[in-house]
Amino acid sequence: MENISLILFVLLGALLLRALWQLVRLSWAPNARLPGPWYTKYTGLVTVYKEFNGTGAHWVEQLHRKYGNVVRIKPNEVDFNSPSAAKTIHSYRKPFTKAAFYSMLDFNPGVPSIITTRDNANHGRLRRLFSSSTSESSMKLVEPLVNERIDLAIQRMEEEMTAEGYADVLKWWVFMATDVSGHLSFGESFRMLEQKKKNQYAKDLEDASKGVALMQLSPRLWKTLGEWGVPIFRGLLALRARVQKYADESLRRQQRMQIVEAQNFRPTFFTNILREGEKNGDTMSWDEMRMNADAFIIAGADTTAHTLTYLVWQLSKLENVSMKKRLLEELSLLKDGFTNEDLKPLSYLQCVITETLRLHAAAPGQLPRDVPPGGAEIDGIWFEEGTVAVTQPFSLHRNADVFPEPEEFNPSRWEAPSKAMNDAFLAFGGGSRTCLGINLANMELRLATAKYFLKFPHSKVSTKEGFCDDDMEMWISFLMSPKKHRCLIELS
Repeated sequence: MENISLILFVLLGALLLRALWQLVRLSWAPNARLPGPWYTKYTGLVTVYKEFNGTGAHWVEQLHRKYGNVVRIKPNEVDFNSPSAAKTIHSYRKPFTKAAFYSMLDFNPGVPSIITTRDNANHGRLRRLFSSSTSESSMKLVEPLVNERIDLAIQRMEEEMTAEGYADVLKWWVFMATDVSGHLSFGESFRMLEQKKKNQYAKDLEDASKGVALMQLSPRLWKTLGEWGVPIFRGLLALRARVQKYADESLRRQQRMQIVEAQNFRPTFFTNILREGEKNGDTMSWDEMRMNADAFIIAGADTTAHTLTYLVWQLSKLENVSMKKRLLEELSLLKDGFTNEDLKPLSYLQCVITETLRLHAAAPGQLPRDVPPGGAEIDGIWFEEGTVAVTQPFSLHRNADVFPEPEEFNPSRWEAPSKAMNDAFLAFGGGSRTCLGINLANMELRLATAKYFLKFPHSKVSTKEGFCDDDMEMWISFLMSPKKHRCLIELS
């Protein structure tokens, strides 16, 4: 018995000594000298909790207001809030590698998408394969599909306005953008605008994006816990299986249709990959196609829909009526049947879109990167390799030194943007990892905004069903959404 007590005493002493050593090590670590809450020297649990409940970006922004542009948020993680830091971290020439966080976003471990791959060479390969189908010139082939979906979304809004006295523009923009992304990924629309509801695949992807927080809390355990039958994690496994099955079936159907109905088949992101792969083998694996199809829908549907929702909401406010009037004056110069090319020269339209993306970025959360081998200097401070250097658009877009009165919606600030404004603008990411769908997103935003306000020039925010500004508070995980998941507007 004495031997057992002695062993337990020695083990407990060893654990205490290790804990003490860990505290001493973290107290004297290089990052410990940086500004930030004292507890972030020792743990990142507070940061993870804030991210889990959707307040992480707001919390980091508050830290920047208190401590400045460089803030420690975990023992080995530092958030930067200056245009110069963003330019260093997201450099085109020597970009920092994406951090381990992105591997947590892979539902099929070992098969990263173009969004989650941490290997810059692999990202370059995937980007080259998608380059022709996502280029500015290829958008002309996609434009008829986008116009068709936007027109039907506006028709559905008008019908709901007649029936209810308001339209939930968030719902219809989500259906529109998801239908477009569905076709461009799988060769056919989800037809949610026709059915007036989400299909199971769209619901699963929505739940998958919410599941990211759980996967981050336990990146190594969630699969094991699911296999053990823990309900919430078992649900994630079942969800993953359904998503993969749907993607498999849809891609195979697209592959067949591309051959059988070659003359009438509308192009997708995978058209050239499937065609060229058959010729010369320069393609990607089936698992890669499946992962990227899912990624395009997650990244391209809600993001565009939420941006359009906040744009309509801002211009439908009584206090912003002068901005809407100026936009309508510019749009009045358009001829019937206008195209995306006709909209590109409209400077105030672009200012409105850019300001919406600044204040309500669809992906405003953290963009973590690993400091490269050998270390790097960021804003005059030397960081050892392995440190995680973070930027978040939510904070950068609210840097008062760059954007005076940052919480004010002011499209005119973009009429003559400074270099610092452009460097701090990360609505589509930065550097060589800029969002692959930027051309599609810009086309959708331009066409939808123009068509909506030409149809409903007297659009105003509704107060029915208790709708108020609080409903539009931004809930932020990796992506952003309105807290109450609705935006009620009265159309006329």
